[in-house]
Amino acid sequence: MARQVFAYIIHKDGIADDTALEMIAAAGKIDPDASVTAVVAGAGSELASVCNEVASSFAEVWKIDNQALAYVNAEMLRPMLVRILPERGIVLIPHDHFGMDLAPGLSIKLDAAYLPDAVDFEGIDEGKLKAVREEHTGQVSTHVLSDISEGAVITIRPGSFKAEESKSSEGNVVDKTAEAMEGGLLGGARRFLEIVEAEVGDVDITKSDILVSVGRGIEDEDNMEIVFDLAEAMGGDVSCSRPIVDAKWLEKSRQVGTSGQTVKPKVYMALGISGAFQHVGSLKGSPFVIAINKNPRAPIFQVADVGIVDDILDFIPELTDRINDLKSA
Repeated sequence: MARQVFAYIIHKDGIADDTALEMIAAAGKIDPDASVTAVVAGAGSELASVCNEVASSFAEVWKIDNQALAYVNAEMLRPMLVRILPERGIVLIPHDHFGMDLAPGLSIKLDAAYLPDAVDFEGIDEGKLKAVREEHTGQVSTHVLSDISEGAVITIRPGSFKAEESKSSEGNVVDKTAEAMEGGLLGGARRFLEIVEAEVGDVDITKSDILVSVGRGIEDEDNMEIVFDLAEAMGGDVSCSRPIVDAKWLEKSRQVGTSGQTVKPKVYMALGISGAFQHVGSLKGSPFVIAINKNPRAPIFQVADVGIVDDILDFIPELTDRINDLKSA
């Protein structure tokens, strides 16, 4: 019997997050015959826009529409989901700040198994789901068996599953607001105050089509010049991982990662970046990823379209010269 899977959809400004389609792919790895229903919470026209968008990929979309959810609060949303989700269902949630807040308590309320930060699945055997997680910043993969006979709440690492293309299914949008609101609003200890936008420096990397991103493999601040030379040759902008900002070699506005910027370039070159999930999870839109690292086991190679094992201090000047030669030919 096909599993009933529910995918909670993260969205902003009326646009669904890229993880929406990734969760369809994840559900297919759990059970190829799974029936996947999208669950979307929010308010007004922005919620309607998101529901219409995801309905092109999901057969059914459940919406919870309430002004109190204009800025979604996990504490408030949790009891609403408990009211509408059936027993023994599998709930998929992106493993981001919000998902890490929502999922553990939801699994307790549903009396379901909790599996955080999954990067792959290997099917179900006798009621137990075979999942893959990563430990030690991706250096070690662990295989986990979870008993999902009574349901499960699973957080999915963004970027781990290749997003399924829209199937234009014209899915049915079902209003679950009344059912979700039975008994009124709960979880009022938190309240939304304001959104504080990150400062934009001299370059807004969130709008760059080509990013040349550098990590601790650059070793010394004096070596940063060759990174800028390469970015100029490629017609792109320089970004970085957190260690470069911590060392104060680049400003915070150039950092890619959960504590920095979420970016959506067409091409992303990772130079000496290990590729921990805090970094790669902020790459949206399925960019073409080129990774250069002297450690052949660096996690970045798992998401790279092209991987090169080399010392970036040798590789960068050589590549820059080759590009400049081609441009001047």
